[in-house]
Amino acid sequence: MKLTGVELRRIELPLVAPFRTSFGTQTTRSTLLLRVVTDEAEGWGECPAMVDPVYSPEYLDGCVDVLRQFLLPALARHEHLDATAVAPALAKYHGHRMAKGALEMAVLDAELRARGVPLSRELGAVRDRVPCGVSVGIMDSIPELLAAVGGYLDQGYRRIKLKIEPGWDLEPVRAVREHFGAEFPLQVDANTAYTLADARHLARLDPFDLLLIEQPLPEEQILAHAQLAKLIRTPVCLDESITSAQTAADAITLGACQIVNIKPARVGGYLEARRIHDLCAAHGIAVWCGGMLETGLGRAANVALAALPGFTLPGDTSASDRYYRTDITEPFVLQDGHLSVPSGPGLGVTPIPDALAAVTVGTEWIPL
Repeated sequence: MKLTGVELRRIELPLVAPFRTSFGTQTTRSTLLLRVVTDEAEGWGECPAMVDPVYSPEYLDGCVDVLRQFLLPALARHEHLDATAVAPALAKYHGHRMAKGALEMAVLDAELRARGVPLSRELGAVRDRVPCGVSVGIMDSIPELLAAVGGYLDQGYRRIKLKIEPGWDLEPVRAVREHFGAEFPLQVDANTAYTLADARHLARLDPFDLLLIEQPLPEEQILAHAQLAKLIRTPVCLDESITSAQTAADAITLGACQIVNIKPARVGGYLEARRIHDLCAAHGIAVWCGGMLETGLGRAANVALAALPGFTLPGDTSASDRYYRTDITEPFVLQDGHLSVPSGPGLGVTPIPDALAAVTVGTEWIPL
């Protein structure tokens, strides 16, 4: 394919309820969409970087800038472009994995639409639906938390994840286990909020039979995670620390994790996400698909990825109404705790024009 132009589109979607983590509270999701136009087909990508660089060094305005100044011109020089060529073409520019991943996603979508191939088939999916978990933010009170968890269990979610931070960890976990029992999978996500000095405190979570504790320490502290894994019984899962197949291999070799959360945006796209899946499968490491409050575009791609054989744990692939009253695509609806894998070419979904226009705050067309 040959790129002819790319549209950068900023959108803002109000959340159905505030979502609080150790990084802060979100009430609106601002995100960047890419529409890649080639001489064969169009494709969509989503860059879910946050407005502020609090989850990773990337932030939304920075992604727009690096795409405009460096990444798009680099791809424009390719006369015969396909998705596998994107990462090598952009490799000279360090970092910026979310921006690179969004661009690769859009090119991959266009390529697969031109070939008439679903993303799930291209990645190697083995299921036509995936079990879904849900992420529950930090609440103002235990009763509010119990009401939220109860609602999600009633909806059929197969796994509950509680966001935690110092001062909001033992009591909420104890309350959820005491109120709802130990029959359902429960895990916690610290988003780097602790230090190795908190190991004894984190070990107090062990009696609650958690599926895992996600990213308890800062992302650079791989060795500290390996030490922590020896001090607690709850399996350690890495999220922010895993930025590529190479970092995953290093973490596995050091014994820093028993489980890996694969977020395609964080690792630079769905092709690298598949490599991490294959690596973990070869080493007996369980994986699950994380989310970043994506729209229906990113959700479609995440569901396709989560249908690969190594994804043995329910991911954060929640239904559209978990976060948004109105999505920009046809909504993903939970059925018996599962979401269906799109079967159409490429992502298998496209934005609904009126819904997209209603949340658009700016567009820029870049001819190439």
